[in-house]
Amino acid sequence: MLSSFESDEGPLAMSIVRDISERKQAEERLKKHAAELQALNAELDAFTYSVAHDLRAPLRRVDGFTGLLLEEYNDALPEDAQRYLGRVREGTRQMGQLVDDLLNLARVGRKEVNLQVTGLGTLVQEVVAELKRDTQGRNIEWSIQSLPFVECDPALMKVVFTNLLANAVKYTRPRQQAIVEVGTVEKDGQTVVFIRDNGVGFSMKYADKLFGVFQRLHRSEDFEGTGVGLATVQRIVHKHGGKVWAQGELDKGACFYFALGKPSHSEPEVPSGSGRESYAAR
Repeated sequence: MLSSFESDEGPLAMSIVRDISERKQAEERLKKHAAELQALNAELDAFTYSVAHDLRAPLRRVDGFTGLLLEEYNDALPEDAQRYLGRVREGTRQMGQLVDDLLNLARVGRKEVNLQVTGLGTLVQEVVAELKRDTQGRNIEWSIQSLPFVECDPALMKVVFTNLLANAVKYTRPRQQAIVEVGTVEKDGQTVVFIRDNGVGFSMKYADKLFGVFQRLHRSEDFEGTGVGLATVQRIVHKHGGKVWAQGELDKGACFYFALGKPSHSEPEVPSGSGRESYAAR
């Protein structure tokens, strides 16, 4: 940088030379590490997809042949053998669900984000309608606030709501009156979406494990699941440049929050049937 100024002895010139080679080298190293990490993640996604896809066919065969044995030779099999085959079938079905969830997780990692201006309220109403069909006989109160329009991938964002709302429905199963709330709060000038329930909750000392693959905080005997759903939610939110976190208390419910990297539009969407809604499925 060259600058001039006047002094008692006449005009003077001053030159400042700054060596930024170290900063440039550090930036290049960061870019290289980021590229390497991206390549490793892509390889891991491809490996997961390949392994999960290749597992589907042998699992189908195991399930199919054990089913044939039970159907055609059930009377000739001892009671213990029937029970063992039943457990084999149940295990293959659980493994099949895990494989499907891994495939979905890998697809999310490989999918390009197709940004569109989307009403989150519409997505929530679609998911709730699907869940109502699956929860007939339960007494669930839905409290759905007006939700904003945001720039996001609507297909991926529906997966986020499907996982979070299905979890809320699942973990409120022990409650005679289940309550599931969906709304927004403002945090640091950003709109944050939340899904809150009055279910069994979780201990915050395990909160860092919530979004890991295969991480489960409840026994499979109490609540079904593969431990992949929340990892999928986190991956989708991160692909949108956002963040997701949770708060909970054991036996007092849980609340999941997420914020997207793109700013939401100022006008909120008022979904049909919004407000506090209760229903007792029959």
